[in-house]
Amino acid sequence: MMDQKLRPRRMRISEGVRAMVRETSLSVKDFVYPIFVVPGENVKEEIPSMPDVYHLSVDNAVKLAKEIYALGIPSVEIFGLPEYKDEIGSSAWDMKSPVQCAIAAIKKAVPKLVIVGDVCLCQYTTHGHCGKLCGHYVDNDATLELLAKVAVSQAKAGADIIAPSDMMDGRIAAIREALDKEGFLNVSIMSYAVKYASGYYGPFRDAADSTPQFGDRKSYQMDPANSREAMKEVELDLAEGADIIMVKPAMAYLDIVKTVRETINRPVAVYNVSGEYAMVKAAAQKGWIDEKRIVLETLTGMKRAGADIIITYHAIDAAKWLQENE
Repeated sequence: MMDQKLRPRRMRISEGVRAMVRETSLSVKDFVYPIFVVPGENVKEEIPSMPDVYHLSVDNAVKLAKEIYALGIPSVEIFGLPEYKDEIGSSAWDMKSPVQCAIAAIKKAVPKLVIVGDVCLCQYTTHGHCGKLCGHYVDNDATLELLAKVAVSQAKAGADIIAPSDMMDGRIAAIREALDKEGFLNVSIMSYAVKYASGYYGPFRDAADSTPQFGDRKSYQMDPANSREAMKEVELDLAEGADIIMVKPAMAYLDIVKTVRETINRPVAVYNVSGEYAMVKAAAQKGWIDEKRIVLETLTGMKRAGADIIITYHAIDAAKWLQENE
């Protein structure tokens, strides 16, 4: 017979007891909801590979932002499709582009909502790569000036946080210098410091029309097999002035999240990316999984691994489910 003193199940006997000893707490305050803005008015078109996620014109993005804030979600990240593309992605820093217009309109309508601006060039370039090309090679140093222009334009529009996702070397320093020079000392940088060349991004490329016209992004995004390299990227970005460190994707890289969390004393973010979202939604639509249970369990796992901030397309549903559980 077992020792009666050694019964861990005592701490699982009821929901009340489980709640008292629960080690990880998931909150709506952890979430950032991504919004995709497009040209036009009164546009709301579902993205086929991302059920319940939409392309929105600025007016509808503002409506959604109000709903998001009312749910208690503290932040949104703005992505966009431009009216025009060129070789260097100049529409990315056009103050009349949908992203800049959406940032300004949302900040005016919901001033307390924290706005994150995604800084990259892939959806703005005709070739779909994340920088200026030299032949078929992305010219790292020539791209830095362009990224800095995007960051400053988003700060001018009203972004609270700038999130460069391009994975060019030195971009955090270039962006920090440009922001400070323009007087945006208090605009934070959330670096996609650890961004892997992942197969989980497929649906996002539909959403942002950002599929490369040739090749892939393996020469600048990280090899999924590498973990030590992740910490080198983190160290470099912190030294250059990053305020928040992100790991992307989330689910297959929670070991990296844990290592980052245990190593640095800055906030850690994860991006629960489009492919991760789409798999859950597809299985739920088939009736193969309990969507609410799977989503909350998955997001809790990200928090348990060490994430302070979770960028997720599940945020709206998760916020409602968490309210139900209160």
